[in-house]
Amino acid sequence: MSKAEKVKAETVKADTLKPRLPRGLLDRRADAIAAQGRMLEVIRDTFTLYGFEALETPFIEYTEALGKFLPDLDRPNEGVFSFQDDDESWLSLRYDLTAPLARFVAENFDAIPKPYRSFRNGYVFRNEKPGPGRFRQFMQFDADIVGAGSVAADAEICMMAADTLDRLGLKGQYLIKVNNRKVLDGMMEAIGLAGPDQAGRRLTVLRAIDKLDRLGPDGVRLLLGPGRKDESGDFTKGAGLDEAAIERILAYVSFQASPSDGGDRVHFWEQFFRSWSDVVGESETGREGIAELHAIMRLCAAAGYGHDQIRADPSVVRGLEYYTGPVYEAELTFPVTNEEGQVVRFGSVAGGGRYDGLVGRFRSEPVPATGFSIGVSRLFSALQLVKSPLVQGAEGPGPVVVLVLDRECIAEYQRLVAALRGAGIRAELYLGGAGMKAQMKYADRRRAPVAVIQGSNEREAGEVQIKDLIEGARAAEGIASNAEWKAARPAQFSVPEGEMVERVREVLARHFPQPGG
Repeated sequence: MSKAEKVKAETVKADTLKPRLPRGLLDRRADAIAAQGRMLEVIRDTFTLYGFEALETPFIEYTEALGKFLPDLDRPNEGVFSFQDDDESWLSLRYDLTAPLARFVAENFDAIPKPYRSFRNGYVFRNEKPGPGRFRQFMQFDADIVGAGSVAADAEICMMAADTLDRLGLKGQYLIKVNNRKVLDGMMEAIGLAGPDQAGRRLTVLRAIDKLDRLGPDGVRLLLGPGRKDESGDFTKGAGLDEAAIERILAYVSFQASPSDGGDRVHFWEQFFRSWSDVVGESETGREGIAELHAIMRLCAAAGYGHDQIRADPSVVRGLEYYTGPVYEAELTFPVTNEEGQVVRFGSVAGGGRYDGLVGRFRSEPVPATGFSIGVSRLFSALQLVKSPLVQGAEGPGPVVVLVLDRECIAEYQRLVAALRGAGIRAELYLGGAGMKAQMKYADRRRAPVAVIQGSNEREAGEVQIKDLIEGARAAEGIASNAEWKAARPAQFSVPEGEMVERVREVLARHFPQPGG
């Protein structure tokens, strides 16, 4: 290379952009998309079985519509991706699928049936620092009932969550855990943390309870009291509660039902909730929450859902402040090894609850609502871990590839590929500029089961060569020499053009038989 050519090459290289994927985002290829699609189809079919109908909302909403509980409107680009429209209105990429539903229902309130059952799936966006398992774009699959104030709606959401996980092949490997924010609020009243001036301490208490599974009662005790120093030496300030308040909360979160205690019998829940009554004291809010939980358990038991599927659990807190009643989480119970090498439960893959105030932000009257959201990526990871056939299925075949040996006859090859497509056979015409050897390599990389070949001799005779690439690969494994391979011409045969579609279909049926065929 001359000096001038070298300088030119270096200049071109310097001007070339480096391909970079932004942090917190993922590219996904065909096999992963197809596997996830099979999972989504099962979820969609289950939701449809319960009478829910599909709804799609746009990626972009007015920032104010996302709600005071999500981004801080004084900092509209904090937590969400936001920008200003040409009229200086703030717009944001949706943060979740619930706030857009609330906007849709309010906007179409008189035109939709109520209660309104809908499901939505799609990507949501978080303008947060990405990290392991923490993405800026991820998919959720939600189901909600708007306009039903009865806890029967909450019970049905829990039942549907259980049925969904059963249908995904996770039977016996999950728990739908149910709590009620009213019980938590009643407990806060009982320990003197009611009122807006105690909001910060209430949040600290809720965060402490939420860490019960990870830290145990002793760790939660420290977070409710003076604070806790972790293994790295970092100190988390506690809620500063007195010993009596701490004991009341620990009595609430530590009471767990187990099948050996009779947890699969309705009368057990009477004992269970009686113990919670002591925790909420005389709080009417707390007692109302206990009665609602008791009703949910009775409804689920009457429908045949056992304690091993749906149970009350005091550790379920749910972080968003818009929840007003029952809250629930779907937790997978099978063990996995975390980054520290510890064996732990897989954890939550879905959650939700009642949010009676969210739609009411847009209307003068209250509108009750309840629903839950599946974390699609996390659930997909769980199905991969348990080697679910749903996501572990073999890759489907690629297209039949029609090779192009005479470029001046491209129209003739296009006619062949059109005949295959017209018969419902997935097919493509090779559009590159390489010779036959490279075209065969291309067909292999495309996982093509069949190649259709027509040179000038075949065209004059009105024939095509059909090459069964799957059978050919098997035969080639037992052939030692190139000469032997040429003599055998494994899995390759000539047919009249008029028989091409039928013979290709026969090859495909041999390798990929249809159910019931």
